Amino acid sequence: MFDVDLVYLWVNGNDPEWQKKHNSVVKNVSDDPEIDCKGRYVSNDELKYSLRSVAMYAPWIRKIFIVTDNQTPDWLDTTNPKVKIIDHTEIMPAESLPCFNSSLIEHFLYKIPGLAEHFLFANDDMYLNKKVTEMDFFTQQGFPVVRLVRKSFRRIRWFFREKFRNKHLSNYRTMIVRSSQLVDRKYGTYYTGMPHHNIDSYLKSDYKRMVEEVFRNEFSANNKNKVRNDDDVHRSILSYAALAEKRGKLRYVTSKESMYVKIHKKIFYERLEKYQPMFFCMNDSQYATDSDRQMSKTYLDNKFPDKSEFEK
Repeated sequence: MFDVDLVYLWVNGNDPEWQKKHNSVVKNVSDDPEIDCKGRYVSNDELKYSLRSVAMYAPWIRKIFIVTDNQTPDWLDTTNPKVKIIDHTEIMPAESLPCFNSSLIEHFLYKIPGLAEHFLFANDDMYLNKKVTEMDFFTQQGFPVVRLVRKSFRRIRWFFREKFRNKHLSNYRTMIVRSSQLVDRKYGTYYTGMPHHNIDSYLKSDYKRMVEEVFRNEFSANNKNKVRNDDDVHRSILSYAALAEKRGKLRYVTSKESMYVKIHKKIFYERLEKYQPMFFCMNDSQYATDSDRQMSKTYLDNKFPDKSEFEK
């Protein structure tokens, strides 16, 4: 019905040049392992396997854009007209560079040259597990399908956690709360559902309008947050706002459709094999070891053994 593109963020934290750049900015910023840990940056060939899943299950994708910081995967066939590397400098303001904050990088995705009006966004550790069509991501009217995990009492539970149990929310949860609150103040609706942490769909024009107009001050205030910060505006605000404006279709999901796999816990692999969801994310973190990463890579190599058109 319409062209759909796919956008990835990718970084190779193993690159010595990137490490020099990173250390020149981050070394005195934070000791929080959640905000700045090896698992956020290390390359374990996740992108290669994600592209293999796309080649298998979504060959209808028009164009694939890979947003990076002056890097290119050494296995990527850059002569393939379907894939294009986008450097941070092409879409981000000078005051934001160099940037090691994925939440901030995501603010500028709509500026990718040639990006289709309808596009999908994925981290490099997100995968398709079944054949999908455009209608799995967009309605017949062209609005994005917003997948959330039902958390009916999130607002109350997290409030009591912070105020009465003195347990600070993680950076990720803090950003989600901020996004929910901003939409509530603007539209009068608080969405308690959590992002499903997997491939999401957007309209470029709405993305731009939210960043440049509706929440302009909130977004621009983050431009100097070169590493993650609790006052970052998470892109979930775009999905919540789409629902509030009735320009998105809400779909609550379970592990049978979308699964978040913690690579350091074997039980998640068992659940993945049991449910065989449409989407899954193999999440690295501050808790994962190199042994866990090797286990994840072996699993992905067994699941997606064949080279795709995107590889040399």
